[in-house]
Amino acid sequence: MTPFTSRVVDLMKAIPEGRVMTYGQIAAAAGSPRGARQVVRILHSMSRKHQLPWQRVVNARGEIAIRDPEGSLTQQELLEEEGVELSIDGTIDLERYRHIPE
Repeated sequence: MTPFTSRVVDLMKAIPEGRVMTYGQIAAAAGSPRGARQVVRILHSMSRKHQLPWQRVVNARGEIAIRDPEGSLTQQELLEEEGVELSIDGTIDLERYRHIPE
């Protein structure tokens, strides 16, 4: 595992229940501000193996980025179970729910 990948995995594991981070935010915190697509790849390829809280990662607009309707609904339900509210247009208030790592 590369150092960047390791940092991304650690950052994702540290997102507390009821909070979210964006792909770009994770990339920047892991040392690659332009690495959002790498974060997507890591999330998809390593979620199961590392038990990552994949539902807590959203796009920069606070939207669920999964295009598959079933996957999108699953992510929404998991977030709502954790207390994250989605607006009528399906966005998450990042000012309220964004996790800022220390």
